Amino acid sequence: MDWGRAKNVLIYSFLLLNLLLCYQLWIDLREQVSANLDFTSLSDTTQQIMEQKDIRILCPIPAAVPQLPDLTYRYSIGEGRTVKLDRPVDSKLIFSFAELSGQLKPQIPDIGSYRFDPLESEVGRFVLHPLVDGKWPLFSVRLELVYDNQKIVAYRRPQIDIGEGGKGEAQKVLPASKALGSLIEKFFPKGAAVKEIELGYYGELFNSESQVAAPMWRFMLEDGKSYYVNGISADIISPKTSE
Repeated sequence: MDWGRAKNVLIYSFLLLNLLLCYQLWIDLREQVSANLDFTSLSDTTQQIMEQKDIRILCPIPAAVPQLPDLTYRYSIGEGRTVKLDRPVDSKLIFSFAELSGQLKPQIPDIGSYRFDPLESEVGRFVLHPLVDGKWPLFSVRLELVYDNQKIVAYRRPQIDIGEGGKGEAQKVLPASKALGSLIEKFFPKGAAVKEIELGYYGELFNSESQVAAPMWRFMLEDGKSYYVNGISADIISPKTSE
């Protein structure tokens, strides 16, 4: 008997078994997460359509409905320049934003006022958004950290000024459940899976220094598509799709 060959067969069998067990564990965990989510905030009609279209919600539905104003701010991308870092920073620090901020602060002093967005980041670029009032991300503005060979080597930052005079009258935002219900019933395709729901600000950028942004619910799907629902008017924007 060829014991060497038999040994290899056993090793490969155990590896395959482990892969199958890991896959099953992953499926079980996803089902458990979905089962633990509270869908009672959605109407019966919306839940029926969810089932018919096989739409899954993989994240909690926020319950908070704060009062937020529209926003007028001055913005420029600094002529699109990419600035090289004097000292490259190990990109693994992105997984600890506090540590990353400490490493980059000498070269990007205001980086602490930005939040890392893993869902918009792409190969070669980490994306961060400025925070309004230190809490609400401004989705339409990006600070990009360029990395190469596992090191952050450059950045492309916006010039932005949000003054108190640029804020309108605060209004109560639309509940996330209502915004989600509209998307499920009219916009989400069959089989869609909602990966993240977050409240922030969004506005289309125009060829002008003065920009306007409104409170927006952002819905990110598992396939990378994003939908924005205006928190005041309930208008729906889908910049990454043809809808």
